[in-house]
Amino acid sequence: MLLELQNISKQFDQKVVLENINLTINSGEIVSLLGPSGSGKTTLLNIILGLTKIEQGKVIFNDEDVSHVAMKNRGFNIVFQDYALFPHLNAYENIVYGLRNKKEGASAEDVREYIDFLELKPHLKKRIGELSGGQKQRVALARTLVTKPKLLLLDEPLSALDGVIKESIKERIKSIAKEFNLTTIIVTHDPEEALTISDKILIINQGNISQFGTPFEIINQPKNDFVKEFILRQLQIKRQNIFHLFGEKYA
Repeated sequence: MLLELQNISKQFDQKVVLENINLTINSGEIVSLLGPSGSGKTTLLNIILGLTKIEQGKVIFNDEDVSHVAMKNRGFNIVFQDYALFPHLNAYENIVYGLRNKKEGASAEDVREYIDFLELKPHLKKRIGELSGGQKQRVALARTLVTKPKLLLLDEPLSALDGVIKESIKERIKSIAKEFNLTTIIVTHDPEEALTISDKILIINQGNISQFGTPFEIINQPKNDFVKEFILRQLQIKRQNIFHLFGEKYA
């Protein structure tokens, strides 16, 4: 066990956004937080990150209660949906930006390893406006990795991408988690993304857990009508990827 959420609840303006969320994530796993817009998945990600305060429950990391530890002291890092790159800096300057005032972080050799791993060497001198969407995403991933995060959080990492680029970044994320044994939590509204990138999926609906399990379990053993309808309805649109994953039965 690496990360444990115990009875997490959250309200905004007396509206319940999350209710009694309990979850255990093991070291090195890729876990997707999946649900429709407004389900509470981004709020849960922000609670884990420390960006949003919890009102009830605990966030336990490596057996330590970090519920009230400041975000900057948790050792987690996030790649935001819009990448949050600095347009006035080139790709390399963006990658190493987070190391300026950080005592602990990647060495120069580590930085080169991440750059090579993400195939960014030809693009290091380019300004952000000169990069494609996939290149920007890889720069954002590299910038996060050089800070040596204990936990990698990704907010809709594939939403601005399509086609071959989306599949490439998906494979990069899976490779990063495996290569560096980096526990990764992804927010997505897209079942196909979650099913093809994750070790486990947490499906959230109206602030509650509808199901937590492997992609195969989600497909074969949906726990309620919401899971069945939400997942299978979306998969009707993306038959080809699901055919490759789970066979003709679900295509």
